[in-house]
Amino acid sequence: MTAHQSVHRTATLQESYTEMSEILMPNDTNNLGRALGGSVLHWMDICGAIAARRFSQRQVVTASMDHVDFIQSIELGDVVTVTGYVFDTGETSMDIKVDVQVERPSDGLTEDAAASFFSFVALDTEETPAPVGELECPTEAQKELRDIALSQRRERRNEVAATTES
Repeated sequence: MTAHQSVHRTATLQESYTEMSEILMPNDTNNLGRALGGSVLHWMDICGAIAARRFSQRQVVTASMDHVDFIQSIELGDVVTVTGYVFDTGETSMDIKVDVQVERPSDGLTEDAAASFFSFVALDTEETPAPVGELECPTEAQKELRDIALSQRRERRNEVAATTES
């Protein structure tokens, strides 16, 4: 088998599911004591890369990121949870939905903080694009997550298209 060939495999959405948590520390805050957007983007990119690697069982690179909606500020000391999962695939690419939640345990608060869609490309040992398996969603919960992500991405693309046409 050459570096460009691959055994055809499938993987489930659940196999790619990734969750990471951080406490927002001073090094990742701006002068207002809130999360730096760049730090949040970094965490989102890492989470997406882990989900893509788990799914493809290969090294991956970030190919694109849709615009990011920062919904809620993240304050110094907040718990930040980033989740991601593969919801669609191409021949060598994977689309990952990445969400960020902020939690203040002392206040009982948990809210959505940011969201975006990333695309990653799988690489072979020569660092050229390599085939990825097909996505399977064997449970209703996995099908629902996939359908929500597909619908939200479609809505975002329509919104962007509408603003560029104006």
